Amino acid sequence: MTSELHARASSARLHIRVLVRSMALIGFVLLVAAAIFADPQPQSLVPNIFKPDSTPADHIYGLALFVLSITAAIFVCVFSLLVYAVVKFRAKPGDETHEPAQVYGSNQIELAWTVIPVLIVVMLFLATARVVAQVQDAVRPPGTVEVTAIGHQFWWEFRYPGLGVVTANELHVPVSDPANPTPTFLKLLSADTDHSFWVPRLAGKTDLIPNRVNNMWIDPHHEGLYLGQCAQYCGTQHGLMLLRVYVDSRANFDAWVRAQAAPAAQAGVTDSEAIEGRRVFEETSCINCHAVQGTVADGKFGPDLTHLMSRKTIAAGAAENTPANLRLWVQNPDAIKPGSLMPAMRLDEKDLNALTTYLETLR
Repeated sequence: MTSELHARASSARLHIRVLVRSMALIGFVLLVAAAIFADPQPQSLVPNIFKPDSTPADHIYGLALFVLSITAAIFVCVFSLLVYAVVKFRAKPGDETHEPAQVYGSNQIELAWTVIPVLIVVMLFLATARVVAQVQDAVRPPGTVEVTAIGHQFWWEFRYPGLGVVTANELHVPVSDPANPTPTFLKLLSADTDHSFWVPRLAGKTDLIPNRVNNMWIDPHHEGLYLGQCAQYCGTQHGLMLLRVYVDSRANFDAWVRAQAAPAAQAGVTDSEAIEGRRVFEETSCINCHAVQGTVADGKFGPDLTHLMSRKTIAAGAAENTPANLRLWVQNPDAIKPGSLMPAMRLDEKDLNALTTYLETLR
């Protein structure tokens, strides 16, 4: 009698453990799903692959949902069979005295667990190949914007060959609505090591590899700011090699292009401190790395500073572009971005203030 009660108690504890673990697993899955599919605010600032806003991202999103649905169905089937087996064939009082019935193979079952997985793999392969073809073989309609994106340690250079614009870290593209599709095609290059261009809500990640040209495209459906970053470890400051994509209306994009193609506003500077700052800029090693149209500075190693103050951030998105941050960035880059390749200029207070004032005129 005592052994029978003990067996029943053990069986009850087993049922409770199975139930608790099942509920915990289901709760975890629901929590992850809620975090993924929640509608964050502001939406455009969340780099979430489950909130696509561009045709390539839409294709990838659809494929992801398809794969998740298949794998979820497999999980439910396997988990349900597991729970059924645990409950149905659990140890009962008196089972300790004999061995369970042994089953040696079943042609039907073995055929099923061979054919069904093969069909699932083939289906996933075909779905993936279809999306790859849609993304890789996209047609370039009239009005396409061409951009050359170059990855550097640890910042982004963007060149618009057909528009005569060169900028850094902040990519501007026109919105592409169904009535007036205006995709942006990017040629991806690397100036040093491997990088990876990834703005999750606009497209999948694509690597930038030295001595190789890769391509990708985006066609954002709504105006706004979309965030991304380098998705391939490229050195000390890989984590702060951030991307900001501004999607503008066509009119605002054209206005931005005109402003970026024009000479920097510093050409008409009359402030004595700014004039002194320009002298400091042109007589120090700044000009070895940076370019400013209309000056002797034509460096290519660092970002083009012609319209520096038109950007919202500095140091590839590591800090807001404010006078205080700009001054600190020139004085001690490691204070904002440790391990960056920009050297500290070690200027005295007078020259540092003058240089900062001059840089603030580059609009």
